[in-house]
Amino acid sequence: MSITTIQRILVLVFSLLITMALSACGGDDDNTETPTPAPSTSPEPEDPNKGDSDVLSTFKIGLLPDTQGGTDGEGQAHVSMHPMDEVLAHQQAAGVDMVIALGDLTDHGSTVEFAEWRSVAESYRDAGMTFLPVMGNHETSYAYTVEWIANMRDFIPEDAVHMHGYEWVNYYVIRENVLVFGLAYYNLPIAFDWIRQVVLDNRENVDHIVVASHDGLIGAKYGQTREQIVDGTKGDDWVYGVQPLIREFFAEHDVIYVQGHEHMYQRSVVTAKTMLTTYPSGSTPEGGNYRMDVYTQIMAGNASYKGYEFRYGERDLVQAIVSQKNATMSSGSENFDVNSSILSFTGTRVDYESWFAPHTATSNAEDQDFVAEWALLDQFSRSTDRCEALVYPNSIPEGTRPVMVLNPNYVTDLCVSESGVQAQLIGGVNATFNRTDSRTRDMGYIPGYTRAESLTDLARLAYQWLFQMHESWSPNLNSAARIIPDYDADELVIPESTFDLKEHVTLSWLPAQDTASEVLVISGTQNQTGMYQDDYGVQLDIEAHTGLPLSSATGAEKPPVVLPETASKNWDLATAISDTYVAALTLSAEHSDAEHTLAQNVDGAWDLVVTDECRVEGAWDAAYLEAAPARADGCDAFPLAGFDSSTNTWWIALDQDAELALVTR
Repeated sequence: MSITTIQRILVLVFSLLITMALSACGGDDDNTETPTPAPSTSPEPEDPNKGDSDVLSTFKIGLLPDTQGGTDGEGQAHVSMHPMDEVLAHQQAAGVDMVIALGDLTDHGSTVEFAEWRSVAESYRDAGMTFLPVMGNHETSYAYTVEWIANMRDFIPEDAVHMHGYEWVNYYVIRENVLVFGLAYYNLPIAFDWIRQVVLDNRENVDHIVVASHDGLIGAKYGQTREQIVDGTKGDDWVYGVQPLIREFFAEHDVIYVQGHEHMYQRSVVTAKTMLTTYPSGSTPEGGNYRMDVYTQIMAGNASYKGYEFRYGERDLVQAIVSQKNATMSSGSENFDVNSSILSFTGTRVDYESWFAPHTATSNAEDQDFVAEWALLDQFSRSTDRCEALVYPNSIPEGTRPVMVLNPNYVTDLCVSESGVQAQLIGGVNATFNRTDSRTRDMGYIPGYTRAESLTDLARLAYQWLFQMHESWSPNLNSAARIIPDYDADELVIPESTFDLKEHVTLSWLPAQDTASEVLVISGTQNQTGMYQDDYGVQLDIEAHTGLPLSSATGAEKPPVVLPETASKNWDLATAISDTYVAALTLSAEHSDAEHTLAQNVDGAWDLVVTDECRVEGAWDAAYLEAAPARADGCDAFPLAGFDSSTNTWWIALDQDAELALVTR
C-alpha cells in the first residue's frame, strides 16, 4: 500500500479496524515373435533441452515463502530459521540461481529479526545465490524504510532497475530471457502502469515474465479484490479501477504471478474474463497456436511457524484452482508444511516443481530443528508455443449444461507445430482429482463508508467480482448458494463449501531435439491423486466422506468419489498415475510412415513407443478404454498405440505426462 493511501485511511473514523485487518496476516522392427523394448534410437543428448545445434542454458528461480517465527515469552519476535534454512538448502542443491523472498521475512520488522534472516541468507548468497526480496505487510507495518534498505541493499541485485518514487520497494531485473519484477505488499495496482511500460519496452528480448509480490488480486484467505473492492471503502478506487486491466495484461503476456502471504500452497489460473467464458485454446489457420486468456498464479506456501485455514474458497468467477494444500497444526491438523518451489527457464520452455515437507517446529530452539523430507506436490512443463484446456473432474452432476467449458474429457482442439504436425488429445476421462474444503466467513457493510451501501449491494459486488452466480445456464459447480444474505444479522455469509480441483492441461511445442519433428510436451495430466482435505488441512477420505452441505450445483453435498484403481491417494506425485488419456499426432507433408515413427523421451533419450508388430492398425476407438484390442504376445511391454494410415495419424494411450516426437526409422 502506498504512503498516501495509508494516510488517507488513517484519518477515517473506522480506520483502526481496517488497519488491523491489513496487518494480519521401443524398439526397431526386429521381426521376432516376442518383441522387447528396443534401445534408444539415438545417444543421450548432453542436455534434455538440446536442439539440433545449440545447447540452451537454464535459469532457475526459487520461491521462499513467509518466514515469520512468532514471538517468544519476552515479547521478542523472530524469523523461522529452521524452515528457512531447509528451503534454501533444497534450492541450492537444485542449482537455483535466484531466490525470490516473497515478503513477511519478519514478524515485527525488528533489528533482531533482520539479523536472523540475514544470518541464514548470507551463506547462500556468498555461495552464489542471488536474492530478490520483496516487502510484506509485516515489513510495511512494523519496519521503517531506512531499516529495509539498510538490511536488503546488499541482497537486492545491483543492476536492479527501480520504480521512480518507490526505489528499493518496487524494482525489476532481467536474467537470460526472463523479466522478473519484485513488488511490495499492496503495490501491484500502484505499480501496474510502470510494469506495463517495462514489459512493452522489453517484450522483444524476453520470453518469460515473472511478477512477484507478497499478496495478489485473487487470494485464498485474503486477496485485494475481496479486501479493496467487494469489502472496500466507498470511492477508494485504486484497485477497483485497474483490476480488470491487470488480469487482461497478465493473461496477454503469459505472466507467472508468485506470492506469499497466505501461508498455504495453491496454484491456479486467473482469467482475463470469466471462467465460463474462458474457452480452451487451439490453433487457427491465420494465427497459429493461441493460449487461453489466463495467467498462472502461485501461492508459494509456507516457511513459518504458522499456517492458515482456507477461507472463502475458490473465487470461481475468475479463478480455477489446480493444486491446493495447507497444514495449520490446529483443529485436527498435526503439522505445518514447509514449501520449496522452483521455476526453471530454458529457452521458450519453463519447468516448475513445488515440494513440501511436514514438520512440527514452533520456534528456533535447537530441539525444534528438523531435516525436511521433501515430496513433490505440484509440477508443470510448457513452452510459450502452446495450446491448453481446463479439464474438469467427472464429478459434474448429471444434467449440468456444459456451458462451452465444463468438460471432464481429455479432448482438445488441434495444436500445430511449425512443420505442420497436428497434435491433440482425443480420449479419456478425468476421474482422479483432489478435493478441498473451505470454512464459513462473512462480510459486512457500513452505509456511507463502504462501497456497498446495502446487503443487496454487497451481494452484487460479490457476484460481480468473486463468485459465479448459479443458474442452469451458468452453473456453479461449487455451490448452488455461493453466498447467502443473512438479513437478521445484516451481513453476507459465504458458507463453507467443497471444491473439486481442475487440471490445467497443456500441449506445447519445442524445437526438434535430435528428432525428425518438433517435440510435443503434454503436461498437467497427473498432478492429482485423489486427495481430500478439510479447511484446516486435515486429511479426509474422498471415497468415504461426503462434501459439505450445499457444495454441489444441485444444492446437496458432493457425494463420495469412486476413484480408479490407479489413484494413489498420496500427496507425493512420485506415486501419481494419470487417468488414461489418448494423444494423437497427424504427420505433416514432410513426414511419412515409411520414414518416420513415433518416439517418447525417456530420461533424455528417444525410445520408440511401439514396434510395428505391436502397433494397432486403424483409428483410435473409444471402446479401447474399456477393452483393449488383441495384440501379439509380448506387446504388453509397449503402451497401446496405433497408426491410422487413412489420416496419417499416430495415437497413443498414456497414463502420465509425456514428451513425444517423430524420429527417423
